[in-house]
Amino acid sequence: MYQFLLLTLMTGRIIICSLLFSLSAAGQEQETIDSVRPQESAPTTFMGRLHQVQQYLDNKARSSVDSRYIEVPDKPWRVILRYKMTAVDVDYNNSLVDPNSHNRVDLNLHFQPPTSASVGFWVGYRGTGISYSYSLAKNAGRYFSFSSTGAKYGINFRLRRFNTNEASASIKAIENGIETMSMESSGHMRAPVWIRSAYLNGYYVFNGRRYSQAAAYNQSVIQRRSAGSFLAGATWYQSSFDNSDTANKAMIFYCNNEKRIKIHQANIGFGYGYNLVPLRGLVINAMVMPTLSIYNRVKVERYDCNYSLTDGTGEIDDYGEWNEQTHTWANGKTHKPLGLETGADWLYKIGLWDGDSETNYGRVQFNVDVRLGLAYNWKNYFIGAQAQFNRFSYKKGECKVVLIDGYARLALGVRL
Repeated sequence: MYQFLLLTLMTGRIIICSLLFSLSAAGQEQETIDSVRPQESAPTTFMGRLHQVQQYLDNKARSSVDSRYIEVPDKPWRVILRYKMTAVDVDYNNSLVDPNSHNRVDLNLHFQPPTSASVGFWVGYRGTGISYSYSLAKNAGRYFSFSSTGAKYGINFRLRRFNTNEASASIKAIENGIETMSMESSGHMRAPVWIRSAYLNGYYVFNGRRYSQAAAYNQSVIQRRSAGSFLAGATWYQSSFDNSDTANKAMIFYCNNEKRIKIHQANIGFGYGYNLVPLRGLVINAMVMPTLSIYNRVKVERYDCNYSLTDGTGEIDDYGEWNEQTHTWANGKTHKPLGLETGADWLYKIGLWDGDSETNYGRVQFNVDVRLGLAYNWKNYFIGAQAQFNRFSYKKGECKVVLIDGYARLALGVRL
Protein backbone atom coordinates (compact mmCIF):
# COMPACT_ATOMS: atom_id res chain seq x y z
CA MET A 1 0.00 0.00 0.00
CA TYR A 2 2.78 2.33 0.94
CA GLN A 3 4.62 1.54 -2.28
CA PHE A 4 1.47 2.18 -4.30
CA LEU A 5 1.01 5.57 -2.67
CA LEU A 6 4.64 6.39 -3.22
CA LEU A 7 4.40 5.37 -6.88
CA THR A 8 1.23 7.40 -7.32
CA LEU A 9 2.86 10.42 -5.69
CA MET A 10 5.93 10.09 -7.88
CA THR A 11 3.77 9.67 -10.98
CA GLY A 12 1.75 12.76 -10.01
CA ARG A 13 4.95 14.73 -9.55
CA ILE A 14 6.20 13.59 -12.93
CA ILE A 15 2.88 14.63 -14.55
CA ILE A 16 2.94 17.99 -12.80
CA CYS A 17 6.58 18.54 -13.78
CA SER A 18 5.72 17.57 -17.35
CA LEU A 19 2.80 20.00 -17.43
CA LEU A 20 4.93 22.76 -15.96
CA PHE A 21 7.67 22.04 -18.51
CA SER A 22 5.12 22.07 -21.32
CA LEU A 23 3.64 25.34 -20.11
CA SER A 24 7.11 26.82 -19.76
CA ALA A 25 8.08 25.70 -23.26
CA ALA A 26 4.79 26.97 -24.65
CA GLY A 27 5.36 30.26 -22.90
CA GLN A 28 8.84 30.56 -24.36
CA GLU A 29 7.51 29.66 -27.81
CA GLN A 30 4.66 32.16 -27.46
CA GLU A 31 7.14 34.80 -26.33
CA THR A 32 9.24 34.05 -29.39
CA ILE A 33 6.19 34.21 -31.65
CA ASP A 34 5.02 37.45 -30.01
CA SER A 35 8.46 38.95 -30.47
CA VAL A 36 8.26 38.20 -34.17
CA ARG A 37 4.65 39.23 -34.82
CA PRO A 38 5.11 42.99 -34.31
CA GLN A 39 7.73 42.96 -37.03
CA GLU A 40 5.48 40.92 -39.29
CA SER A 41 2.53 43.26 -38.63
CA ALA A 42 4.55 46.43 -39.13
CA PRO A 43 2.62 48.93 -41.28
CA THR A 44 4.20 48.14 -44.60
CA THR A 45 1.01 48.96 -46.51
CA PHE A 46 -0.34 52.37 -47.34
CA MET A 47 -3.35 51.90 -45.05
CA GLY A 48 -1.09 50.94 -42.16
CA ARG A 49 1.03 54.05 -42.52
CA LEU A 50 -2.11 56.14 -42.95
CA HIS A 51 -3.39 54.76 -39.65
CA GLN A 52 -0.15 55.82 -37.99
CA VAL A 53 -0.51 59.33 -39.38
CA GLN A 54 -4.11 59.47 -38.14
CA GLN A 55 -3.05 58.43 -34.64
CA TYR A 56 -0.34 61.08 -34.65
CA LEU A 57 -2.76 63.79 -35.75
CA ASP A 58 -5.32 62.74 -33.14
CA ASN A 59 -2.79 62.77 -30.30
CA LYS A 60 -1.30 66.04 -31.50
CA ALA A 61 -4.73 67.70 -31.71
CA ARG A 62 -5.60 66.77 -28.13
CA SER A 63 -2.24 67.56 -26.55
CA SER A 64 -2.08 71.03 -28.15
CA VAL A 65 -5.19 72.51 -26.52
CA ASP A 66 -6.65 73.18 -23.11
CA SER A 67 -9.61 70.80 -22.87
CA ARG A 68 -11.46 73.22 -20.61
CA TYR A 69 -11.69 75.68 -23.51
CA ILE A 70 -11.42 73.54 -26.65
CA GLU A 71 -12.91 70.11 -27.27
CA VAL A 72 -11.40 67.79 -29.88
CA PRO A 73 -14.22 65.56 -31.25
CA ASP A 74 -13.71 61.80 -31.18
CA LYS A 75 -14.81 61.44 -34.80
CA PRO A 76 -12.13 63.04 -36.97
CA TRP A 77 -13.64 63.00 -40.47
CA ARG A 78 -16.00 65.74 -41.63
CA VAL A 79 -18.16 66.13 -44.71
CA ILE A 80 -19.63 69.59 -45.23
CA LEU A 81 -22.12 70.92 -47.76
CA ARG A 82 -21.77 74.63 -48.49
CA TYR A 83 -23.87 77.35 -50.08
CA LYS A 84 -22.04 80.57 -50.79
CA MET A 85 -22.84 84.06 -52.05
CA THR A 86 -19.85 85.87 -53.56
CA ALA A 87 -19.55 89.60 -54.27
CA VAL A 88 -16.74 91.22 -56.24
CA ASP A 89 -16.08 94.92 -56.78
CA VAL A 90 -13.30 96.17 -59.06
CA ASP A 91 -12.33 99.82 -59.57
CA TYR A 92 -9.96 100.64 -62.42
CA ASN A 93 -8.63 104.19 -62.72
CA ASN A 94 -6.28 105.53 -65.38
CA SER A 95 -5.37 108.83 -67.02
CA LEU A 96 -4.29 109.68 -70.54
CA VAL A 97 -1.95 112.70 -70.44
CA ASP A 98 -0.85 114.86 -73.38
CA PRO A 99 2.97 115.02 -73.06
CA ASN A 100 3.05 118.52 -74.57
CA SER A 101 0.15 120.44 -73.00
CA HIS A 102 -0.29 118.13 -69.96
CA ASN A 103 -4.02 118.14 -70.58
CA ARG A 104 -5.58 114.91 -69.46
CA VAL A 105 -8.48 112.52 -69.79
CA ASP A 106 -9.37 110.68 -66.59
CA LEU A 107 -11.13 107.34 -66.86
CA ASN A 108 -12.81 105.30 -64.15
CA LEU A 109 -14.20 101.84 -64.82
CA HIS A 110 -16.27 100.17 -62.15
CA PHE A 111 -17.01 96.46 -62.42
CA GLN A 112 -19.57 95.03 -60.03
CA PRO A 113 -21.02 91.83 -61.43
CA PRO A 114 -24.20 90.52 -59.81
CA THR A 115 -23.70 88.59 -56.61
CA SER A 116 -23.30 84.95 -57.59
CA ALA A 117 -24.44 81.86 -55.73
CA SER A 118 -22.57 78.56 -55.65
CA VAL A 119 -22.88 75.14 -54.04
CA GLY A 120 -19.99 72.96 -53.02
CA PHE A 121 -18.55 70.49 -50.56
CA TRP A 122 -15.66 70.20 -48.14
CA VAL A 123 -14.09 66.91 -47.08
CA GLY A 124 -11.31 66.61 -44.55
CA TYR A 125 -9.64 64.94 -41.59
CA ARG A 126 -9.30 67.05 -38.43
CA GLY A 127 -8.17 70.48 -39.57
CA THR A 128 -7.07 69.58 -43.09
CA GLY A 129 -9.40 69.38 -46.05
CA ILE A 130 -10.19 70.30 -49.61
CA SER A 131 -13.25 71.89 -51.19
CA TYR A 132 -14.73 72.65 -54.56
CA SER A 133 -17.74 74.73 -55.51
CA TYR A 134 -19.80 75.12 -58.66
CA SER A 135 -21.44 78.39 -59.54
CA LEU A 136 -25.19 78.48 -60.11
CA ALA A 137 -24.87 81.66 -62.18
CA LYS A 138 -23.80 81.69 -65.82
CA ASN A 139 -20.22 82.85 -66.53
CA ALA A 140 -19.54 83.42 -62.82
CA GLY A 141 -16.30 81.48 -63.02
CA ARG A 142 -14.81 78.72 -60.91
CA TYR A 143 -13.63 78.65 -57.32
CA PHE A 144 -11.26 76.19 -55.61
CA SER A 145 -9.93 76.25 -52.04
CA PHE A 146 -7.76 74.27 -49.64
CA SER A 147 -7.31 74.76 -45.90
CA SER A 148 -5.36 73.30 -43.01
CA THR A 149 -5.59 74.36 -39.36
CA GLY A 150 -3.92 73.43 -36.11
CA ALA A 151 -3.91 74.78 -32.60
CA LYS A 152 -1.44 77.54 -33.41
CA TYR A 153 -1.60 77.91 -37.16
CA GLY A 154 -3.93 78.14 -40.12
CA ILE A 155 -3.35 77.98 -43.87
CA ASN A 156 -5.93 78.91 -46.50
CA PHE A 157 -5.62 78.83 -50.27
CA ARG A 158 -8.22 79.83 -52.82
CA LEU A 159 -8.17 80.16 -56.57
CA ARG A 160 -10.81 81.86 -58.65
CA ARG A 161 -11.36 82.92 -62.24
CA PHE A 162 -14.28 84.86 -63.69
CA ASN A 163 -15.18 87.41 -66.34
CA THR A 164 -17.66 90.25 -66.61
CA ASN A 165 -18.72 92.72 -69.26
CA GLU A 166 -21.03 94.74 -67.01
CA ALA A 167 -19.40 98.04 -66.19
CA SER A 168 -20.03 101.69 -65.43
CA ALA A 169 -17.67 104.28 -66.86
CA SER A 170 -16.84 107.86 -66.00
CA ILE A 171 -14.69 109.99 -68.34
CA LYS A 172 -13.49 113.53 -67.61
CA ALA A 173 -11.44 115.83 -69.85
CA ILE A 174 -9.31 118.45 -68.10
CA GLU A 175 -7.63 121.29 -70.02
CA ASN A 176 -5.43 123.83 -68.28
CA GLY A 177 -6.73 122.61 -64.93
CA ILE A 178 -10.39 123.14 -65.92
CA GLU A 179 -12.86 120.32 -66.49
CA THR A 180 -14.16 120.73 -70.04
CA MET A 181 -16.08 117.50 -70.46
CA SER A 182 -17.68 114.92 -68.22
CA MET A 183 -19.54 111.78 -69.24
CA GLU A 184 -20.95 108.83 -67.34
CA SER A 185 -22.51 105.67 -68.69
CA SER A 186 -23.20 102.09 -67.72
CA GLY A 187 -23.98 98.91 -69.61
CA HIS A 188 -22.23 96.05 -71.32
CA MET A 189 -18.77 96.21 -72.82
CA ARG A 190 -18.26 94.67 -76.25
CA ALA A 191 -16.10 91.90 -74.73
CA PRO A 192 -15.72 90.69 -71.15
CA VAL A 193 -12.84 91.58 -68.85
CA TRP A 194 -11.18 88.55 -67.24
CA ILE A 195 -10.12 88.65 -63.60
CA ARG A 196 -8.03 85.87 -62.04
CA SER A 197 -6.79 85.68 -58.49
CA ALA A 198 -4.85 83.29 -56.25
CA TYR A 199 -4.84 83.87 -52.50
CA LEU A 200 -2.59 82.12 -49.96
CA ASN A 201 -2.92 83.11 -46.33
CA GLY A 202 -1.22 81.79 -43.20
CA TYR A 203 -1.61 82.92 -39.62
CA TYR A 204 -0.14 82.16 -36.20
CA VAL A 205 -2.29 82.09 -33.06
CA PHE A 206 -0.49 83.20 -29.91
CA ASN A 207 -3.11 81.76 -27.54
CA GLY A 208 -3.75 78.57 -29.46
CA ARG A 209 -4.38 76.45 -26.38
CA ARG A 210 -7.55 78.37 -25.54
CA TYR A 211 -8.61 80.11 -28.76
CA SER A 212 -9.38 78.34 -32.03
CA GLN A 213 -10.01 80.11 -35.31
CA ALA A 214 -11.06 76.77 -36.80
CA ALA A 215 -13.92 76.33 -34.32
CA ALA A 216 -15.97 78.91 -36.19
CA TYR A 217 -14.77 78.35 -39.78
CA ASN A 218 -14.34 74.62 -40.36
CA GLN A 219 -15.54 73.07 -37.07
CA SER A 220 -12.54 70.77 -36.68
CA VAL A 221 -12.75 71.51 -32.93
CA ILE A 222 -15.44 72.88 -30.62
CA GLN A 223 -14.93 76.04 -28.54
CA ARG A 224 -16.37 75.47 -25.05
CA ARG A 225 -15.46 78.78 -23.33
CA SER A 226 -15.01 82.31 -24.60
CA ALA A 227 -11.42 83.26 -25.42
CA GLY A 228 -9.41 85.54 -27.69
CA SER A 229 -5.93 85.81 -29.12
CA PHE A 230 -3.58 88.06 -31.02
CA LEU A 231 -2.67 86.75 -34.44
CA ALA A 232 0.21 87.31 -36.84
CA GLY A 233 -0.41 86.69 -40.50
CA ALA A 234 1.18 86.65 -43.93
CA THR A 235 -0.52 86.68 -47.33
CA TRP A 236 0.59 86.05 -50.88
CA TYR A 237 -1.79 87.50 -53.45
CA GLN A 238 -1.56 87.12 -57.20
CA SER A 239 -4.07 88.45 -59.71
CA SER A 240 -4.49 89.65 -63.26
CA PHE A 241 -6.78 92.17 -64.89
CA ASP A 242 -7.16 91.20 -68.55
CA ASN A 243 -8.73 93.61 -71.01
CA SER A 244 -6.90 92.27 -74.05
CA ASP A 245 -9.89 91.60 -76.32
CA THR A 246 -9.56 94.16 -79.13
CA ALA A 247 -13.35 94.41 -79.35
CA ASN A 248 -12.87 96.89 -76.46
CA LYS A 249 -10.36 98.94 -78.45
CA ALA A 250 -11.83 102.35 -77.58
CA MET A 251 -11.69 101.52 -73.88
CA ILE A 252 -8.17 100.15 -74.28
CA PHE A 253 -7.03 103.43 -75.85
CA TYR A 254 -8.32 105.41 -72.88
CA CYS A 255 -6.52 102.93 -70.59
CA ASN A 256 -3.11 103.92 -71.98
CA ASN A 257 -3.26 100.92 -74.31
CA GLU A 258 -2.94 98.58 -71.32
CA LYS A 259 -4.21 95.15 -72.21
CA ARG A 260 -3.17 93.13 -69.15
CA ILE A 261 -2.02 93.93 -65.61
CA LYS A 262 -0.45 91.24 -63.42
CA ILE A 263 0.14 91.80 -59.73
CA HIS A 264 2.21 89.81 -57.22
CA GLN A 265 1.88 91.03 -53.67
CA ALA A 266 3.17 89.83 -50.29
CA ASN A 267 1.55 91.17 -47.13
CA ILE A 268 2.25 90.84 -43.43
CA GLY A 269 -0.14 91.82 -40.66
CA PHE A 270 -1.01 91.70 -37.00
CA GLY A 271 -4.57 91.39 -35.72
CA TYR A 272 -6.91 90.03 -33.08
CA GLY A 273 -9.59 87.36 -33.02
CA TYR A 274 -12.20 86.54 -30.39
CA ASN A 275 -14.53 83.58 -29.87
CA LEU A 276 -17.68 84.30 -27.86
CA VAL A 277 -19.50 81.25 -26.46
CA PRO A 278 -22.90 82.50 -25.17
CA LEU A 279 -24.28 78.96 -24.77
CA ARG A 280 -23.06 75.40 -25.06
CA GLY A 281 -22.32 74.39 -28.64
CA LEU A 282 -22.53 77.92 -30.07
CA VAL A 283 -19.48 80.04 -30.96
CA ILE A 284 -19.37 83.50 -32.54
CA ASN A 285 -16.07 84.72 -34.02
CA ALA A 286 -14.75 88.09 -35.21
CA MET A 287 -11.26 88.71 -36.57
CA VAL A 288 -9.64 91.85 -37.96
CA MET A 289 -6.12 91.97 -39.37
CA PRO A 290 -4.66 95.11 -41.03
CA THR A 291 -1.79 94.27 -43.38
CA LEU A 292 1.00 96.05 -45.25
CA SER A 293 2.39 94.94 -48.59
CA ILE A 294 6.15 94.43 -48.33
CA TYR A 295 6.46 93.21 -51.92
CA ASN A 296 4.42 94.73 -54.72
CA ARG A 297 5.36 93.71 -58.26
CA VAL A 298 3.28 94.93 -61.17
CA LYS A 299 3.75 93.83 -64.77
CA VAL A 300 1.90 95.79 -67.44
CA GLU A 301 1.49 94.50 -70.98
CA ARG A 302 0.44 97.03 -73.60
CA TYR A 303 -0.77 97.29 -77.14
CA ASP A 304 0.70 99.72 -79.60
CA CYS A 305 -1.89 102.01 -81.19
CA ASN A 306 -2.19 104.02 -84.37
CA TYR A 307 -3.29 107.15 -82.45
CA SER A 308 -1.45 109.35 -79.95
CA LEU A 309 -2.94 111.87 -77.55
CA THR A 310 -1.38 115.01 -79.06
CA ASP A 311 -2.96 118.04 -80.70
CA GLY A 312 -1.02 117.70 -83.95
CA THR A 313 0.10 121.36 -83.98
CA GLY A 314 2.03 122.20 -87.16
CA GLU A 315 0.98 119.04 -88.96
CA ILE A 316 -1.29 118.68 -91.98
CA ASP A 317 -4.03 116.09 -91.99
CA ASP A 318 -2.69 114.04 -94.89
CA TYR A 319 -2.40 110.69 -93.11
CA GLY A 320 -4.87 108.97 -95.42
CA GLU A 321 -6.18 105.48 -94.67
CA TRP A 322 -4.89 103.08 -92.03
CA ASN A 323 -3.33 99.79 -93.19
CA GLU A 324 -3.91 96.95 -90.74
CA GLN A 325 -1.28 94.70 -92.34
CA THR A 326 1.64 97.15 -92.33
CA HIS A 327 0.55 99.06 -89.19
CA THR A 328 1.04 102.36 -91.01
CA TRP A 329 -1.04 105.22 -92.35
CA ALA A 330 -1.00 106.03 -96.05
CA ASN A 331 1.74 108.63 -95.47
CA GLY A 332 4.00 105.98 -93.85
CA LYS A 333 3.60 107.14 -90.26
CA THR A 334 2.49 104.81 -87.48
CA HIS A 335 0.83 107.25 -85.03
CA LYS A 336 -1.69 109.91 -85.91
CA PRO A 337 -2.26 112.85 -83.50
CA LEU A 338 -5.75 112.68 -82.07
CA GLY A 339 -6.04 116.44 -82.44
CA LEU A 340 -6.23 116.09 -86.22
CA GLU A 341 -9.48 114.11 -85.96
CA THR A 342 -12.93 115.69 -85.92
CA GLY A 343 -16.04 113.95 -84.72
CA ALA A 344 -16.15 110.44 -83.29
CA ASP A 345 -15.35 108.40 -86.40
CA TRP A 346 -11.80 107.85 -85.19
CA LEU A 347 -13.12 105.38 -82.60
CA TYR A 348 -13.80 102.95 -85.45
CA LYS A 349 -10.36 103.50 -87.00
CA ILE A 350 -8.37 102.52 -83.92
CA GLY A 351 -5.76 99.88 -84.71
CA LEU A 352 -4.04 97.79 -82.03
CA TRP A 353 -1.11 95.41 -82.17
CA ASP A 354 1.23 93.87 -79.59
CA GLY A 355 3.49 96.40 -77.95
CA ASP A 356 5.94 96.44 -75.09
CA SER A 357 5.68 95.43 -71.45
CA GLU A 358 7.23 96.75 -68.28
CA THR A 359 7.67 95.53 -64.73
CA ASN A 360 7.63 97.90 -61.79
CA TYR A 361 7.78 97.56 -58.03
CA GLY A 362 5.10 99.61 -56.36
CA ARG A 363 5.03 101.34 -53.04
CA VAL A 364 3.78 99.91 -49.76
CA GLN A 365 0.01 99.39 -49.75
CA PHE A 366 -2.40 99.09 -46.85
CA ASN A 367 -4.93 96.25 -47.00
CA VAL A 368 -7.29 94.66 -44.50
CA ASP A 369 -8.57 91.15 -43.75
CA VAL A 370 -11.89 90.97 -41.89
CA ARG A 371 -13.69 87.72 -40.98
CA LEU A 372 -16.92 86.88 -39.16
CA GLY A 373 -18.13 83.41 -38.33
CA LEU A 374 -20.44 81.37 -36.12
CA ALA A 375 -21.11 77.69 -35.61
CA TYR A 376 -23.46 75.50 -33.62
CA ASN A 377 -22.65 71.88 -32.72
CA TRP A 378 -24.98 69.12 -31.55
CA LYS A 379 -24.12 65.42 -31.36
CA ASN A 380 -22.15 64.65 -34.55
CA TYR A 381 -23.73 67.44 -36.60
CA PHE A 382 -23.01 71.13 -36.95
CA ILE A 383 -24.10 74.19 -38.88
CA GLY A 384 -22.07 77.29 -39.59
CA ALA A 385 -22.15 80.70 -41.23
CA GLN A 386 -19.09 82.67 -42.24
CA ALA A 387 -18.26 85.92 -44.00
CA GLN A 388 -14.92 87.24 -45.19
CA PHE A 389 -13.84 90.57 -46.65
CA ASN A 390 -10.55 91.25 -48.43
CA ARG A 391 -9.36 94.47 -50.03
CA PHE A 392 -6.36 94.54 -52.36
CA SER A 393 -5.05 97.59 -54.16
CA TYR A 394 -2.11 98.42 -56.37
CA LYS A 395 -1.00 101.66 -58.00
CA LYS A 396 1.68 102.58 -60.46
CA GLY A 397 1.91 105.84 -62.35
CA GLU A 398 -1.51 106.91 -63.58
CA CYS A 399 -3.01 103.46 -63.10
CA LYS A 400 -4.74 102.30 -59.93
CA VAL A 401 -6.77 99.14 -59.40
CA VAL A 402 -8.72 98.24 -56.25
CA LEU A 403 -10.21 94.76 -55.88
CA ILE A 404 -12.71 94.00 -53.12
CA ASP A 405 -13.50 90.33 -52.68
CA GLY A 406 -16.06 89.14 -50.14
CA TYR A 407 -18.37 86.24 -49.49
CA ALA A 408 -21.03 84.91 -47.12
CA ARG A 409 -21.36 81.16 -46.65
CA LEU A 410 -23.73 78.68 -44.99
CA ALA A 411 -22.51 75.19 -44.09
CA LEU A 412 -24.08 71.94 -42.85
CA GLY A 413 -21.82 69.11 -41.81
CA VAL A 414 -21.50 65.72 -40.17
CA ARG A 415 -18.63 64.07 -38.32
CA LEU A 416 -17.74 60.51 -39.28
